[in-house]
Amino acid sequence: MTDHSVGVPPLLDHIVVAAPDLEAVVADFERATGVRPVKGGSHERFGTRNFLISFGGDAYMEFVGIDPELPEPSVPRPFNLDDLADPVVSTWVLHPEDPDAAVESIRAAGIDVGDLSAASRLKPDGELLTWRLTPPLQGGLNGVIPFLIDWEDSVSPAHSVEPRATLQSFVIHANDPDALGGYLAALGTGVDMCCRGDECPSGKCQGELPCLGLAVSGPEGTWTL
Repeated sequence: MTDHSVGVPPLLDHIVVAAPDLEAVVADFERATGVRPVKGGSHERFGTRNFLISFGGDAYMEFVGIDPELPEPSVPRPFNLDDLADPVVSTWVLHPEDPDAAVESIRAAGIDVGDLSAASRLKPDGELLTWRLTPPLQGGLNGVIPFLIDWEDSVSPAHSVEPRATLQSFVIHANDPDALGGYLAALGTGVDMCCRGDECPSGKCQGELPCLGLAVSGPEGTWTL
């Protein structure tokens, strides 16, 4: 059996790749890896939709973008989608055993990730998927501080999505890795870090540090961002 989770950090639920052109980034990923992400569904409140691939185990990746078939939402779309010019590794998500305790732990360390609240989306088969989560990007630091999710009685897409790919690497580019490591340790996780100067190495992520990078592979090759 292929191990698709070689680069998965502890407690990883999923990684969010946000894109101004969702179909284009999905097609690019398929060309590079030979793996076609599957449609996840739409988030009517936010005017977004997603595609998904699983890393096996409890982790997966979400490609998220604007849903042109939904009306303009009354609130800004998450993950800075209204302003993105290029695809970006926007943020990541953890599923702690006790999410409420994890919220308090990182607050005690000096970061407020917000409160857990209810969310949902319709799957393509019409099933309603529900969960609790803290607000995306609430923790700041350019999405490097993960938000938290509690699937409650729902089944995570990591277990229900068929397309599989391997997370080869997931890295934080940072100019203060020690401080970031302390925040992540308060959540029970950790990530490889690469010290950089003052700017994101790709010039994306709004060009600033810290920022996230990844490499995902499939039978045809590796896709990096």
